[in-house]
Amino acid sequence: MRLLNTITLKLESFFGRELPIYAILSHTWGDEEVTLQDMVNPVEAESKPGYAKLRGCCKKAAEDGYAYVWIDACCIDKTSSAELSEAINSMYIWYKNSDVCYVHLSDVETPFEAFKHSRWFTRGWTLQELIAPRTVEFYTATWEEIGTKQSLGDEIALITGIESRVLQGSDLAAHHVAEKMSWAASRITTRVEDMSYCLLGIFNIHMPLLYGEGKRAFIRLQKEILRTTDDYTILARGFHSCLTPSPAYCEGSLHYTTYAEDLEFIVCSISTLQAACIK
Repeated sequence: MRLLNTITLKLESFFGRELPIYAILSHTWGDEEVTLQDMVNPVEAESKPGYAKLRGCCKKAAEDGYAYVWIDACCIDKTSSAELSEAINSMYIWYKNSDVCYVHLSDVETPFEAFKHSRWFTRGWTLQELIAPRTVEFYTATWEEIGTKQSLGDEIALITGIESRVLQGSDLAAHHVAEKMSWAASRITTRVEDMSYCLLGIFNIHMPLLYGEGKRAFIRLQKEILRTTDDYTILARGFHSCLTPSPAYCEGSLHYTTYAEDLEFIVCSISTLQAACIK
């Protein structure tokens, strides 16, 4: 895992037990984010619009006593498909293990501005970045503090449709599959496949990335979920009796109750179900 030194602004690599305490950034990507390759050339990095966000994050983390911070834009070598796949499959754990997650809302100018309309709440990747960390702090575009996941819990629950107890750290295993899918129902990603890949950690699933497969990625995700759990609520009446093409089909499933008599099962093996529903 690469981490950015908050003082030197140099990238450092850590393995296993060497990993230090670190802060982590959650944000929405803008124009010309600073990449790992840019960090080799400070002049090139500083010329990019995303550099101010990087510097601001490091400054905040250093002020809070953190020597290291993880920022996806510059800490992952996205030119390596193997590294990108490993990072995406590990990302939920990285956010969960962080000491604090700083949420930078680039479209919120003041702490008094209603942040419920922020683009951050509409993106697929930020779902796990909200749920996984123990401590989440929200900041404006100029790094003024807005509040925390705890202090803003009721408002965040209304914005996202995620129960307060989830935001407070309840075990995700206590929530059924269709409910967790519903959390992503109104979110979007730039690439179709990422709408599935951003949910891997939420469902504790590991699978290879195949960019170019389109909506097949979501079918693969559901197959993995069905293979590793006995929770079949994504097949329930009111959602669809076959695997669905996107999380949007589970919208409104927050209060669905998982009684067997309320499920429409196709009476066959999971492998037969997949073959029958997906061409």
